[in-house]
Amino acid sequence: MEIYIQPMIARTVCVLGATGFVGHHLVPELARHGYQVRVVTRRYERARGLLTVPGIEVIEGDINDEARLRECFAGCYAVINLVAVLHERRMGDFQRLHVDLPARIARICEQQQVSRLLHISALHAGRTASHYLDSKGRGEVQLRQGVQHTRLTIFRPSVIFGPGDHFFTRFATLLRLAPGIFPVVCAQARLAPVYVGDITTAMIAVLDQPTAPGGTYELCGPRSYTLQELVALTARTTGVRRYLPGLGMGSSRLVAAILGHLPGRLFTYDNYRSLQIDNVCSRHIGELFQISPHSVEGVIAGYLD
Repeated sequence: MEIYIQPMIARTVCVLGATGFVGHHLVPELARHGYQVRVVTRRYERARGLLTVPGIEVIEGDINDEARLRECFAGCYAVINLVAVLHERRMGDFQRLHVDLPARIARICEQQQVSRLLHISALHAGRTASHYLDSKGRGEVQLRQGVQHTRLTIFRPSVIFGPGDHFFTRFATLLRLAPGIFPVVCAQARLAPVYVGDITTAMIAVLDQPTAPGGTYELCGPRSYTLQELVALTARTTGVRRYLPGLGMGSSRLVAAILGHLPGRLFTYDNYRSLQIDNVCSRHIGELFQISPHSVEGVIAGYLD
């Protein structure tokens, strides 16, 4: 997809999940590109950090309240759904947030004549026994069945990294706390981490082209790594020296069964299931959107140090 600069037109974009990791990077970029951004959040104070950006409107609202969402989507050119949870805090969270919410969003977008709907899903959604990925896949089905006139674009990223991420930052913290040894679960699972700034560039490129077709994009960075390589890279970047033995799938399954029941849920059986299929793409994000993708090595030193 070719990227061109859209003239600065004040079109309104409503963002759900704006207070999360991707949202904190995307919302300021939307405003910088001339969009009026409407942020919907359950608690106003969670979005307070975004209010320093001109063109941001924060609305308190429950994303499960269909009438409230209808008010929030009114007059919008586009809606962006970033809502996701990696672990269920309550039974049924995957169903409520990954399946029921997309169905509700699609229905209201049609009712309010929203032109574009952008949705962040997950690479290999619906393709494994993971409850997380299964729910992501079912959410995509709801979106495709729910829209007719609203143009739908689905992004399926691999692991997303950048300042404030929950991947390299967490590994850096765990490595510092580890007592000399840090076993790496599912060590040979492959991932292609994609920079959050490249994802925001791709999303804005789609928004900036009103006639661009919808579709599904798998988003990966320019290189794939084993999980063990990524943990080792994190250790080198932070200057932490640890012994990093790789665990096979059998041992990793046992670790998941134990850690999944401990506070913090560092690694669950559902995470183990997700890693049974390599998190890589046939083409990287730069080839899809004609941008120069950022490498892991070129970015993480700037925030892990």
